[in-house]
Amino acid sequence: MLAWYQARLAARPLLTQAVTTSFLFAIGDIAAQQLVDRKGLRDHDYVRTGRMALYGGVIFGPCAATWFRLLSRHVTLSTPTATTLARVACDQGIFAPTFIGVFLSSMAVLEGGSPREKLQSTYKQALLSNWMVWPFVQLANFSLVPLQHRLLFVNVI
Repeated sequence: MLAWYQARLAARPLLTQAVTTSFLFAIGDIAAQQLVDRKGLRDHDYVRTGRMALYGGVIFGPCAATWFRLLSRHVTLSTPTATTLARVACDQGIFAPTFIGVFLSSMAVLEGGSPREKLQSTYKQALLSNWMVWPFVQLANFSLVPLQHRLLFVNVI
């Protein structure tokens, strides 16, 4: 299976990462509804799972894959440690604040709600919560994970 995935990444990297992200976003939502919220199959919100899959495959996957390539190409400093720290700073200072807003706005639109209200009520807490976890995840990601697997790593976390 890993060899097949590697071959798909080599042949069509952006498409492979988008499809993988879509699948893993859906799996994550299913896990959240079943293991955390304990909804059961009867009360499972399949439309919500579909929204997550759509967002992951169409928006987040392609954008994050492109972002990781951009960081790898353009953020290179004198030492590996400085490079990793700079990439984490860019990721958490530019990408995270932007894509938390994109996520919340996208979900509000797909749910038929107001992006402005969603952002006003949840953006600040979502960003602060992000900063409690993701800088540490991205330190590991940017220092240990090969570029072609960074999005997969993020999706699994």
